[in-house]
Amino acid sequence: MKYSKSILLLVLLLLPVQLLAQDGWQQLFNGNNLDGWTQLNGEAEYRVEDGAIVGRAVPNTPNSFLTTEQDYGDFILEFEVFMDTQMNTGVQIRSLSTSSYMDGRVHGYQVELDPSRRAWSGGIYDEARRGWLYPLSSNPKARSALQLGQWNTVRIEAVGSSINTWINGVQCARLADEETSEGFIGLQVHSIGDESLAGAEVKWRDLRIMTSNLEQHRRTPDPQVRQISYLKNELTEWEKSHGWQLLWDGKTSDGWRGAKLDRFPESGWVMNDGVLTIQATDGGEATGPGDIVTTDLYSDFELELEFKITEGANSGIKYFVDPDLNKGPGSAIGNEFQILDDQRHPDAKMGVAGNRTVASLYDLIPATNLEYPYRGKPFNGVGEWNKARIVSKDGHVEHWLNNVKVVEYDRFSQMFAALVAYSKYQKWEDFGRWPQGHILLQDHGNEVHYRSIKARKL
Repeated sequence: MKYSKSILLLVLLLLPVQLLAQDGWQQLFNGNNLDGWTQLNGEAEYRVEDGAIVGRAVPNTPNSFLTTEQDYGDFILEFEVFMDTQMNTGVQIRSLSTSSYMDGRVHGYQVELDPSRRAWSGGIYDEARRGWLYPLSSNPKARSALQLGQWNTVRIEAVGSSINTWINGVQCARLADEETSEGFIGLQVHSIGDESLAGAEVKWRDLRIMTSNLEQHRRTPDPQVRQISYLKNELTEWEKSHGWQLLWDGKTSDGWRGAKLDRFPESGWVMNDGVLTIQATDGGEATGPGDIVTTDLYSDFELELEFKITEGANSGIKYFVDPDLNKGPGSAIGNEFQILDDQRHPDAKMGVAGNRTVASLYDLIPATNLEYPYRGKPFNGVGEWNKARIVSKDGHVEHWLNNVKVVEYDRFSQMFAALVAYSKYQKWEDFGRWPQGHILLQDHGNEVHYRSIKARKL
């Protein structure tokens, strides 16, 4: 039997689709038109050209999104992307657009495609919601994964609370988060403020997704890539395997006591719905229920927690605390990660060169964006949750604010000793150099909230 050339051609065209289906993959884009996709928000131009979706930037329009008409929950997504300009873009996953949220503004997880000198491609941004969740400040070796002027292969695995990303085989992000479990996939063309980017294009092709039998197809994560978790008062398996422990269980005062007490304060510190709150009193330092400290001592350690301040609030996270040094009025003595409303609290303008602002080493070293000074400190704002991280190892100490390093110092250095000598701590012998101490949450008379308090000894 003889087959016509047209039938043979049809068989050859269908063969890749059949092979994909047999392997569990489904095509998101048919290569010919935009059937199954809907454009939301902005007016950027999308077209099909040579089997690829091409997005073109236009001036005077907000972020544009070409979104799937179908929602996806757990999946593995792969695609190729081509960029040759400095236009920022990204791919939305588990994203939403509802009239009840910012009049339909697209919001949700975005896998960043960042051609700028910052180079955070593959990081995870929470579009129109919480901002950066996994910046590549936490994984600098991945910054060179994306190559401009050529096709790049991107892989995204979203399974349960785990979201992992790869670009050209290099793992970029390793996130644990439960904010959104399902939503559409969207191809972003970013709004442009620079008129020179008018007409800039980004291309996507070979978009395919797998939604079943995911466990047998998941990649083994790179053991050198740190996981960042936003799970509330809960440890991931990765955290447990790396020695993390919850310092607060989300319900009780176990593991804590008053800094100047042998028990937990009877009032003033409230636990409700997984949030630990110091209630407002008179705005004074430890004039209410007082500071609380861990019952354990820490030397080399890594501490992480989330905090949320109210308007005009002041508080702090202290470490290497010796509660016996100050039995009189005021707070217990230790190195302090400052928590402050920089815009409304007068302490922000005191001290020297901003060394009393949020995330600073209080009264000693001001917090600044150490990687990208031109972008400023990554503070999410009053009334929003912010992530604090403190790392102390062999005398080297770092403060991180929302996963960006903002303070770095050697507590055994001459420079540190000089800073202490001209600070309010000068009267405490060997301040900041003690071999170990408690971790403290401060009562400064203002309402401040804490959750997901965890640490590991190094």
